[in-house]
Amino acid sequence: MYYIIALVALVFIVLTGIVISRLQNVLKSVKSDDSTEVKHTGNRFNGAMFLFVLVLGGIAIFWSYMDARGDFLPTASSIHGRRTDDLFWFSMGILTIPFIFVNVLIFYFSWKYQYKKGNTAAFYPDNHRLELIWTIVPAIVMALLVFTGWKAWSDITGEAPQDAEVIEITGKQFNWITRYSGVNDNTLGNYDYRLIDAQNEVGIDLSDENSFDDFMGPASAIHIPVNTPVLLKIRARDVLHSVFIPHMRVKMDAVPGMPTKFWFVADKTTADMRAELNDPDFNYELACTEICGMGHFSMGTKIVVEDEASYRKWCAEQPTFLNTYPEYLAKVPDNLKAKAMKYLPEGSVTAVADSTSGTVGMGSSSLR
Repeated sequence: MYYIIALVALVFIVLTGIVISRLQNVLKSVKSDDSTEVKHTGNRFNGAMFLFVLVLGGIAIFWSYMDARGDFLPTASSIHGRRTDDLFWFSMGILTIPFIFVNVLIFYFSWKYQYKKGNTAAFYPDNHRLELIWTIVPAIVMALLVFTGWKAWSDITGEAPQDAEVIEITGKQFNWITRYSGVNDNTLGNYDYRLIDAQNEVGIDLSDENSFDDFMGPASAIHIPVNTPVLLKIRARDVLHSVFIPHMRVKMDAVPGMPTKFWFVADKTTADMRAELNDPDFNYELACTEICGMGHFSMGTKIVVEDEASYRKWCAEQPTFLNTYPEYLAKVPDNLKAKAMKYLPEGSVTAVADSTSGTVGMGSSSLR
């Protein structure tokens, strides 16, 4: 790497010397000759170089695109993702056509209209019709691009369908914490950052009965159902993070103190993608795209997209937060303890509330 940097530096030094030398020659000719005649030394060569750079640059751009196609992401695995890709390629087409047209003319005209003795330039001091055209047409095109992009973004970040599966993702240094809305009401319970501790990592508020059936997902994978709207409620516990699921074109920042959201419909299971890509080891991934500290590299987790029946079966097998940590029954208000009791581990012997102190004594229990 050092040799390459040194070589590039040497090339720049040589080029700088050549430019300075040519500049000195120009200054000498200006001082020694009062003639108004234009000096066209090297003019033909410079004109030919414009054509050479145009052709070489066009070939290089085409080659780089074709060579990089193998690294492009496959067709999006979500409905909105394919819409996003269509908008991207539409925008690229709209912008690439004038880019090629204008640059070809610039380089071609630099060669065609190089200095020739006796030639004079023709120009318009003003042309209102042309000015209107090159002002109005780009304005209409840009308005079209902005509107279509805004409409797609509004649909994605707007209200999710009523039947959407609700999943909360919280970023912290340096992993993701996932909370599911349970199997009874598909409603996440409230949270309060002041309730965060070593076990209650997201501050689940057990004074809200919707929290009773919430369960925490394993750190190794996030499960979502296929062909079902999924609403991600996104939070950050410490610094900025960013939820990114590349194959589904899902990306949303996780900002401390400012909950965000993103809803989507995945329509290809993990098994479908493995078959489509002929890659038995393929897995969807959720990564963090915000540099969040020295352990940023570890902010990745697998996503399992499965059919509805498999997803429901998996959810039913997960222990609720209260099942995992029955001692948190002490945090439940007395009037809701009866409802919370059914989420305690099977085999719990006693759960006796002390109305004076508000504490709860737990008997022996066996966790699922």
